[in-house]
Amino acid sequence: MKLCIKQEIFSLKDKFYVMDAAGRNVYYVESEFFTFFKKFHVFDMGGTEQAYIEQNFSFLEPELSVYIDGQEEARIVKKLTFFTPEYDVDGPEWKVQGDFFGHDYEITQDGQVIASINKEWFTWGDCYSLDVAYPSDTILALSVMLAIDFALSCNN
Repeated sequence: MKLCIKQEIFSLKDKFYVMDAAGRNVYYVESEFFTFFKKFHVFDMGGTEQAYIEQNFSFLEPELSVYIDGQEEARIVKKLTFFTPEYDVDGPEWKVQGDFFGHDYEITQDGQVIASINKEWFTWGDCYSLDVAYPSDTILALSVMLAIDFALSCNN
């Protein structure tokens, strides 16, 4: 399943849409405005929450948790490294590797690609392409991508 995530710039409250390959809105992501730690909600177009991503307290590097149906499904921890960012995804047995600054990376499990993330350059706002191998992994892969994008923005 291929998705396009288009984040709008200059918005007071983060809200952006996730489109399918045909350009139809299938999800929207909205952040809570007045919270101490960042929290994002992923909704289907009917307004039903599919997942939420919550920033956890951490002294050194950003750490976020992904919740689906109220259960923590993944914890994304940015590792402390000197040259390139690295991430651990606890929960599913996923590895995340690639060029994070270029927003070109893959999520794998046992050597098999679960999702590929690519940033499209020269667009108004950030536009990402997310290609998920298995439809059942779509919400979790989207949430992990959003958490990594937020963790990257914390250091910029």
